[in-house]
Amino acid sequence: MTDVDDAVAAIEAGELAIVPTDTVYGLATTPHLEASVRALYRAKGREGSQPTALVASDLETLRELLPELPDASEAIARALLPGAYTLIVPNPGARFPWLTGTRPDAIGVRVPPVEGVGRDLLDRIGALAGTSANLPGGPDPRTLAEVPEQLRAAAAALLDGGPLPGTPSTVVDLTGSEPLVLREGAVSAEEALRAVASVL
Repeated sequence: MTDVDDAVAAIEAGELAIVPTDTVYGLATTPHLEASVRALYRAKGREGSQPTALVASDLETLRELLPELPDASEAIARALLPGAYTLIVPNPGARFPWLTGTRPDAIGVRVPPVEGVGRDLLDRIGALAGTSANLPGGPDPRTLAEVPEQLRAAAAALLDGGPLPGTPSTVVDLTGSEPLVLREGAVSAEEALRAVASVL
């Protein structure tokens, strides 16, 4: 087990870390280095063509990372975040292309309402590239012990935030003419679409 200082140091050095979020344990690294994100993909055994979320500590940090974010998407983000959502938003500046998979014009973003050591980490680091700390098709880990040994061995830091809810974020695509729920998770599809509609 490591403390927040060690987890911050590992991520800033471009290494991998297992971290608690508001939903499940995540496999994370710095979003600023392509090589680090590629290492995250290799550790998890996923294709580089799949997208990975940009996780920001707050909305202001998200706006700094994606300065070209369209006004409508920003309004929805401000209404839903922090929250248990991953929002697929337009990425007209083609930022963080190593996170976007096959869609450089779109990027997944999260601002999780994480607490405890997870909040301390995110506040200090500002932003992460993060995905659930499971193997493809495997169960989402709600405790550090449930993270597969293969991923724990690949990580330079293991941050224990205690038991988590265990249901991943709800993924909503905001890049089309109508919002589309790609994955129903911690928030029901009906509630997610109702929240988006209240802004639009």
